[in-house]
Amino acid sequence: MASMDNSTEVNEFRLLGLTDTPELQVPLFIIFTLVYLITLMGNLGMITLIVLDSGLHTPMYFFLSNLSLVDCAYSSAVTPKVMAGFLTGNKVISYRGCVAQMFFFVIFASADCFLLAVMAYDRHAAVCKPLHYTSTMTISVCVQMSIGCYVWGLVVSVIQTGFTFCLSFCHSNVVHHFFCEIPAILALSCSDIYINEIVLFILAAFNVFFALTVILTSYLFILIAILRMRSAEGRKKAFSTCASHLTAVTIFYGTVIFMYLQPSSSHSMDTDQMASVFYTIIIPMLNPIVYSLRNKEVYNAFRKATKKMKVLLST
Repeated sequence: MASMDNSTEVNEFRLLGLTDTPELQVPLFIIFTLVYLITLMGNLGMITLIVLDSGLHTPMYFFLSNLSLVDCAYSSAVTPKVMAGFLTGNKVISYRGCVAQMFFFVIFASADCFLLAVMAYDRHAAVCKPLHYTSTMTISVCVQMSIGCYVWGLVVSVIQTGFTFCLSFCHSNVVHHFFCEIPAILALSCSDIYINEIVLFILAAFNVFFALTVILTSYLFILIAILRMRSAEGRKKAFSTCASHLTAVTIFYGTVIFMYLQPSSSHSMDTDQMASVFYTIIIPMLNPIVYSLRNKEVYNAFRKATKKMKVLLST
């Protein structure tokens, strides 16, 4: 049902998806399935490696394991439904399913924003104040900071999802997107969405600018500390770490700013979808590589785990 009378209540939504071209459905299903499997294997493998290797039981890797968990979670809130749409052609999602998808996606996407900031602060503490690092980043502090990220994500999700689905939907149930993204759902409402747009903008702006302020401030002090280093090798290693992190931060926050910090009149649904693909599907796949596989400690832990596995299989 693509459109309805003003008196008809919406009980399901039809996602238009990325394309309706029949010839592209199977190839896109294969591509998205491979990306999703790589995302799960990369992030869950990283979590397993961190848990099993005592050498990785440090604040940095504790936060990294949380980031991997969040990446798996918010990618899983979206990607399986997209894959099913490509495979079966059924792109209908129930009203409750749409609520649940938005709710969990916003929780973990918001938590991701703040985990990136926490990781930057952790690196600032390690590089700029190494003598106080162990007393600053204690286990309890790390746990509290991680819990804070999830709690704030929950608060944001309750507000955003609640405000969105308190609206009336009586014009159409066709979502010009591949998942229940907030701007795409707001576009379907026959209610006044001015307050919703203000709330969306304020929360998104706070998430982005607060987290970016922490990240950029932390890396400014890290840069100053690096420039004071006498060892060329130390500077090179630190610069490499900063470049990788800042690249991922730029991609993630760039797409979030593009999606949420612009007026609804400026939104192009086709362009928004392409931006959404990056931060819902591609970035979770790339994060294990950007943050971990270039790291010698993780590489050595992976080699040790591989050797142990070979020994177990040979016995």
